[in-house]
Amino acid sequence: MASPHSSPRGKAIEVEHLETQYGSRKVLKNVSLAVDDGEIMVVMGGSGSGKSTLMRAILGLQRPTAGTIRVLGEDIAGLGTRKMAALRRRFGVAFQGGALFSSMTVGDNIMLPLREHSDLDERTMEIMARIKLEVVNLAGFENLMPSELSGGMLKRAAFARAIIMDPKILFCDEPSAGLDPVVSSTIDDLILRLREAMDMTVVVVTHDLDSAFKIADRITILDEGRILFVGTPDEVRAQKNQRIQDLLNRRPPEEALDPEAYLRRLTGESPSGEPVS
Repeated sequence: MASPHSSPRGKAIEVEHLETQYGSRKVLKNVSLAVDDGEIMVVMGGSGSGKSTLMRAILGLQRPTAGTIRVLGEDIAGLGTRKMAALRRRFGVAFQGGALFSSMTVGDNIMLPLREHSDLDERTMEIMARIKLEVVNLAGFENLMPSELSGGMLKRAAFARAIIMDPKILFCDEPSAGLDPVVSSTIDDLILRLREAMDMTVVVVTHDLDSAFKIADRITILDEGRILFVGTPDEVRAQKNQRIQDLLNRRPPEEALDPEAYLRRLTGESPSGEPVS
């Protein structure tokens, strides 16, 4: 487990009474959460619990129905396009699967944010890309194509791109998905090392329990769009809540069957008994 910081810190992210929905379906319901500067916060929950929607909302990619989100002191709802773009330049995002462009070399993939958001000359960008490749233990791989990398190497290259502009907050979407346990452990070690070396706040969405308990200062558990619990890994393990225990022990939650509701679902009727158009 990562060691919590001993000295008080400010808040990198503050979410208050957040609600989001797609059409009539509510995805996040009255979610309030704060992430400290320099903290590694892991967000966990079953499929459809709202993890990815929460991350998208914090990144400003999903407009909330209600509530407020402050990131690095900025209320993102009040930011115009230009100021939001400036704020996002202080973020790094490591996407699930790496999301490297297959037609570009590893080096060109990593330099892409610099080309989009800076006026640096080509030589300087190349040097910066090599530095970041050194950080993720991929020195000398800048001229390879993504297809020539293994799954773990693709993930590390994605981290190099995510940190190329020295972000204050690093967002990681399922960083160990699809990797074997040994490679997954090296990604965990990389996240811990990046946090310490770059003094970043890190938000990780993951299903991987071993990874979560290894890297997290605190863990947020979402269930059906609501926060069940926020606490340290030890506090999470000690929880008696049945939903949390189901998640930790990989047990599917027991669902009480309402025969009438089940019949309405099959026939396409509304709760009032009227056909749904």
